[in-house]
Amino acid sequence: MATAPPVGGLADAVFDHARTDPDRVALSRKGDDGEWRDVTSAAFRDEVLALAKGLLAGGVRFGDRVAIMCRTRYEWTLVDFALWAVGAQSVPVYPTSSAEQVLWLLQDAEVSACVVEHEDHAMTVGSVIDRLPRLKRLWQLDKGAVGDLVAAGAHIDDEVVHRHRRAVTPECVATVVYTSGTTGRPRGCVITHANFMYEAGTLVGRWEPVFRSGPGDEAATLLFLPLAHVFGRMVEVAAILGRVKLGHQPLLEAGALMSGLASFRPTFVLAVPDVFEKVLSAARRTAEAAGKAGVFDRAVDVAVRYAEAVEDRAFGLGPGPSAGLRLQHQFFEKAVYARVREAVGGRLRHAMSGGSAMDRGLGLFFAGAGITIFEGFGLTESSAAVTANPPERTRYGTVGQPIPGTTVRIAEDGEVWLHGPQVFSGYLNDPEATRAVLRNGWLATGDLGVLDEDGYLTITGRKKEVLVTSGGKTVSPVGLEERVRAHPLVAQCLVVGNDRPYIAALVTVDREAVEHWLMMRDRPPMKPVDLVRDPDLEREVRRAVVAANALVSQAESIRTFRILAHPFSEEHGLLTPSLKLRRKAIETAYAGEVDALYR
Repeated sequence: MATAPPVGGLADAVFDHARTDPDRVALSRKGDDGEWRDVTSAAFRDEVLALAKGLLAGGVRFGDRVAIMCRTRYEWTLVDFALWAVGAQSVPVYPTSSAEQVLWLLQDAEVSACVVEHEDHAMTVGSVIDRLPRLKRLWQLDKGAVGDLVAAGAHIDDEVVHRHRRAVTPECVATVVYTSGTTGRPRGCVITHANFMYEAGTLVGRWEPVFRSGPGDEAATLLFLPLAHVFGRMVEVAAILGRVKLGHQPLLEAGALMSGLASFRPTFVLAVPDVFEKVLSAARRTAEAAGKAGVFDRAVDVAVRYAEAVEDRAFGLGPGPSAGLRLQHQFFEKAVYARVREAVGGRLRHAMSGGSAMDRGLGLFFAGAGITIFEGFGLTESSAAVTANPPERTRYGTVGQPIPGTTVRIAEDGEVWLHGPQVFSGYLNDPEATRAVLRNGWLATGDLGVLDEDGYLTITGRKKEVLVTSGGKTVSPVGLEERVRAHPLVAQCLVVGNDRPYIAALVTVDREAVEHWLMMRDRPPMKPVDLVRDPDLEREVRRAVVAANALVSQAESIRTFRILAHPFSEEHGLLTPSLKLRRKAIETAYAGEVDALYR
């Protein structure tokens, strides 16, 4: 079990690794030509040191807060560790944030400088800069900010940086990460160096099979999660501290992501369930286009049954896969599973999933196909994961057991409470909100859950999202929504019914999947407004609803639904930057459609 270090900060690992293993490949960055170029531990140390001197020359001081507004790319990690090397605090900002959102974060965090990626970001900050009197510096990466800073700090002696770095203690604040703000203003979670070091060290140590590759095969991960989210930051820190080669993928569109995975060839990834859903859907579309949909579906069934048999054996509930099942699995290994793995680079064997619930069947399929996904659970307030499925006994459909050093308990009302060294110290400038969630050292998560007899946690919903029908029936919408979303044509689902006579749903569809679905049926493309009235599409969505209803009682089931012409988007204020549903905003925007469900 990892313990919080008695001295030092996050940047120390960069200098320690360069001293002990200077030629090890620490990162890889993609050039303008699309080729990956390795960066050694020594080279990364030199870049961090040079940029740290530039930040000092630019006026950044110990304890200052510096905002970073950028997509997931190499320079973010470089800036992060340079800031930590001089004892400054980074404040991540989602690159899609509006001017008012940027204003709130930069005001609340009292940032003195800001690093942005490109001109659009600079203009967003510039539009509110007159209301940010503390903001003294604005650096733009795509205009050569790193080079300019390095040149500005060239005259500073290396020892000046080292003095700053040695002054950093584990209790120093490393970053202020703002929550997504599903129910109001985002709050700044104050996360220390100790929080991140404990979290990263524990995960790397306990899940060593994930973070350590096989003999002669270097461990490598491609980071495509937003670094403004705590999950992405934890991946960044864990890779650097755990000596894992780290690459960055800024674009999350399916084509760009699959291309990045194929070229970088990671040995493991950390992602949200939506990424794995896209991989499976893309594989099935490819099979269907080749006239092999039936074969693929049989392969999925075999993979699920095979993984279930392996799971039963791990828990002493069965002998494992039968001889016949092993033969079927071996046949599909070459015909299907190897091709799925090849599509994501060919070396991927493990993954971690968080951010939202993963369908049990999806996890079982990937396990049967040779990629074990360890589902976990955590919050910004807990520096990411507090539970995760252990490598030796994965229970699919749960978020696993508490990670070493962490305690989880269920309060009387079903709320999940947790305690551990990775729990944050509080919200910035908001003692009242801090007192509301930190209770005698325990973090009240706001999530509802149950622990089984083996200590595995299952999240059943959010306290604030529980619906109560007019008949008094209490319904948690999350399980229903996730099950409906499991259908390949469904993109999003919002369950409604608060103070209504029954439960209903708003559904959006995956345009790419629907286009393929139409093509395979020799039907021409359709406009979104026409799709919502298509009887065949309605039948497909109804199948998803029926499957979801099979999990609940009749009183909790979805009685009716409405297909919407357009997906919920962050641009229209219906999703948070981490792609969580803004329930009240959606119900307000689609008030007419919701009312129609009850006529």
